[in-house]
Amino acid sequence: MKSFAEIDIENNGNYIKLLSAVSKLSGLFSESRVPYLYYRAAENIFCRSFNAENLSRGDSAFDAKHFNIGVGLKTFICEKNSSTEKIAEFNKLSNQLKNLKGKDLAIKLAEFRNERIELAKRLYNTENSLYHVVARKKNELFLYETDYELININNINSIKSTAAGIQFEDGKNFYSFNFSKSTLFRKFEVPKNTFNIPIEIIEDPYTLLLQIFNEYKDLSTSKDLLVKGENYVILPLYGLKNGKKFVFEKSGLNQWNAGGRKRDFGEVYIPIPIIIHHLYPNFFPQRDKGFNLTVPSGETFNAKVCQENSKALMTNPNKALSDWLLRKILNLKEGELATIKKLEELGFDSVMITKKDENNFKIDKAGSDSYEKFINENQ
Repeated sequence: MKSFAEIDIENNGNYIKLLSAVSKLSGLFSESRVPYLYYRAAENIFCRSFNAENLSRGDSAFDAKHFNIGVGLKTFICEKNSSTEKIAEFNKLSNQLKNLKGKDLAIKLAEFRNERIELAKRLYNTENSLYHVVARKKNELFLYETDYELININNINSIKSTAAGIQFEDGKNFYSFNFSKSTLFRKFEVPKNTFNIPIEIIEDPYTLLLQIFNEYKDLSTSKDLLVKGENYVILPLYGLKNGKKFVFEKSGLNQWNAGGRKRDFGEVYIPIPIIIHHLYPNFFPQRDKGFNLTVPSGETFNAKVCQENSKALMTNPNKALSDWLLRKILNLKEGELATIKKLEELGFDSVMITKKDENNFKIDKAGSDSYEKFINENQ
């Protein structure tokens, strides 16, 4: 495919213009002649310019979706021709990694990384993936695309253990892992003849801002896109026992495993803690009232809250939720229990429910510990 820089130029778009404009204001944040570009700004500019779906808040392996392509977005200072950058964190998996060494450790890291990529592909129905990079040097930006592929486990080589972690290659890329941060890095190399944008950093950006706001006095004010309890909540996929997380073996994600009668493997629900109803009593429709629930791939299910104290989020048919959450996202076989270990390996243990109106909701995964952060901010 054409590079995003080429697409922007052909369509007389705003991507290059916006990157240049924001970079010229670097003096607001830094005295360096290397342009300052906050990674969230880079993500938002990309998605706005190419009408891409912004996935960065979902803690996904991809930061954006452009048609059927999963896009990883990177921006970094690159004084030489390469830079080693973070691509994944495995804090919740440190206990599984700490006793591994050498090739065993490299293979396990590759497996964890590949599982996260495969999850993002299943979740967002992408067919291809790539990295789009904005590398920053003195008075310049360099834009290019590079591969975003699974680590080739069968070709792991050049393994080198260090006091801080491990380094290895897979025939295409160089990787390193840091034990103290539980972080996996990859080396990104800037190709020759890369598209570049000259950046002249404004000497006095403050005067420019004052002039702009003096001239444009009727600018519309920003509003929060997400308001807790008003248009989104976080729901946990687990319970707590003695302070430790676990997935209920006979309810919730594993409702199909409950006793009392013959169960169908499609029986599943997402638990709604009673505190959610206490804090946000008007978020969900009344018990047993149907509404639309759209998953990230675009499919829409008929859903409702039900059971005693409206403790369960279910779909009709119930199999729709199990096919999406258990089979497609968690990649579990029929009869295979969902576990907290599985959730930790995939990097999420909660879901985010966003509300468009009383009849239309969306669901997406939420990163590990998202529910605790959501609730604790209310305490």
